Order: sequence, then structure tokens, then C-alpha cells
Amino acid sequence: MATALPVSAPSTARLPGRRYDHLFFTSMFVLMLGSVFLGFARTYFLAGGFLAPLPSAIIHIHGAVFSAWMLLVIVQTSLVSAHRVDIHRKLGLAGFGLASLMVVMGVLATADELRRKGSLPPPPDMRAFSIVPLTSIFLFGLFIGLAYRARKDSALHKRLILMGMIDIMVAGIARWPFPLIYRNVGRAALISCAFIVMLALYDLWSTRKIHRATLWGCLLIIVVQQSRETIGATGAWHAFAGWIQSWGI
Repeated sequence: MATALPVSAPSTARLPGRRYDHLFFTSMFVLMLGSVFLGFARTYFLAGGFLAPLPSAIIHIHGAVFSAWMLLVIVQTSLVSAHRVDIHRKLGLAGFGLASLMVVMGVLATADELRRKGSLPPPPDMRAFSIVPLTSIFLFGLFIGLAYRARKDSALHKRLILMGMIDIMVAGIARWPFPLIYRNVGRAALISCAFIVMLALYDLWSTRKIHRATLWGCLLIIVVQQSRETIGATGAWHAFAGWIQSWGI
């Protein structure tokens, strides 16, 4: 009589797991910072920051707050890599406050631009275009809020932080000094999705499955990016943008 051989479950012992998380996420955030710096180098960073010839005080504050966020993310990731989770957690509350301020400043900066350009005849249709920065800041606020709630789940937390930064990078990427990308929001959004691809590939390499935050975050970002041009052209959005415009200082 034949004897059945025991079937062993696939071993995951050789999978990297979270062993390289610190290196991967630190590298991703540094790459994001570099992408934003490249886009705004000429008009903001290399022009002196607060000394840069920006159109209003709101835009100056907006730029400073967003720059502070990018640097804080690098500091926070570095603290975890240095095993100073205690300091990381103390800065977390300040980071949540800064992220909340970013949402407010993102809306006010859009309102300011609409005040200055929204009444001009198209092209470009500034009220239609306002859906890009407003949905970007909405996605940022949503993901960072969820990340703060999930702060005790390290794997989920860091992926949500990364997801929150992907679409707000479109503004910087669309200012890269390359003809095929400069001022082309569609191509800039496509490039920003490369960070999702890299995260998904890292998930597959390290754990052999895509993390739920990567999967659902990716789907949400793609749906928003692909639908906002259509929604932005509607009368309902124009009316909403007109209301936002009235907030301009």
C-alpha cells in the first residue's frame, strides 16, 4: 500500500519581511523630498524661500508649512531607524497638528489662486482646475488622519503616510523642468503613481502579498485622479469652486 508523503506548508522563513522597512521607507521619503525640491527649486527653494517672489503671503505660508512637513517626515523616519521610537511618538502629535494646518493652508492657497485668477476667461479654466489641488489635499488629510488613528500598527501607519503624500507631489512633479512634464498634470499624476508601484513591488518582495493599505490606497488615488477632470468641468463643481473662491483673502 502506498504511503502518502507529508505535504509541508510553504515556508516564509526566507522572506525579508519587515527587515528592510526602515531602509525602504526612508529612501522613498527622501526620493519624494527630492522630487518636490526639483519642481520648486527655481521658484521657491533656490529663490530664497520667504524671499522668493511669490504672489501672496498665503502662498508663502503654504510653501513653508508644506516644506516643514516634508522635512518632518524624514526626521520621523530617521528616528525610527535610529531606534528612538520614544521621540518619534512625541513628535507624532505635533506632526498631526502640522498635517491639519497643511489641509487648511492647502484650501486657503487654492482660494487665493482662485481670487487672483478665477474670474479670468479660460483657458485655463481655473475653477475647473481647482479640483486638482483640492482633491490632493483631501486625499492627504484622509490618509494622514487614518495613519494617526493606526499609529500603533507600524506597517499600516507608514504606508498610509506614504499614500497621503503621493498625490500632493503632483504639484511639484508638474513643475519639473522637462518639456514633456512641465505643467502637464496628467503626466505628473502618472509619474506620482510610480511610488505606488514601488510600494506594491516591495510588499510582494518582502511578504509575498500586497498590503491592504497599498491596495485600497492605490485604487482610491487612481479613481480620484482619473475622475477629477470630468467632475471639474461640471456646473456643480464650478459653483463649489466659486464658494471656495470667496474665501480668498
